[in-house]
Amino acid sequence: MNLHEYQAKLRFAEFGIPVPRGKVAFNANEAYEIAKELGGVTVVKAQVHSGGRGKAGGVKVAKTPDEAREHASKILGMDIKGHTVNKVLIDPGANIKGEIYLAVTNDRAARKPLIMASSEGGMDIEEVNRTAPEKIKRIHINPLIGLRSYQITELASGINLPHDLWKQFEKIALGLYEC
Repeated sequence: MNLHEYQAKLRFAEFGIPVPRGKVAFNANEAYEIAKELGGVTVVKAQVHSGGRGKAGGVKVAKTPDEAREHASKILGMDIKGHTVNKVLIDPGANIKGEIYLAVTNDRAARKPLIMASSEGGMDIEEVNRTAPEKIKRIHINPLIGLRSYQITELASGINLPHDLWKQFEKIALGLYEC
């Protein structure tokens, strides 16, 4: 299933996964209005079915609504890996201490869902997988019983997540699995 980031965020919210309250703009003036409404620093993100948006110049931080309009005007119409950008997501900026990669996928060889997490990577998870695969914690899920709390605890411990974040991590992991 191919979803734009803004579409995935709507789906995530249905499953209790916290997401920023951004909005989609189809032109630079809409980007300005959304950034003004959100207030503060915003992030203008190209919405295309492709990875590498940031590296291609399709993700920009804007300190003001005018900057958001300027970034949107440059990003809209841009070609990212053969995809033309015709909409941008304007999200509120966030102070990030660190990032965690968390994903659920199907392991076709094992014929089971697989949940994986890493405290490294995020945008460059493919590089981490290639150069330091041991930094990605992987756990198969029995499809008959689903994802269990002890597996999430094992993931959190395996990526050295601070203990005070485990409960929130569990809520997000369960929501992601159910989604």
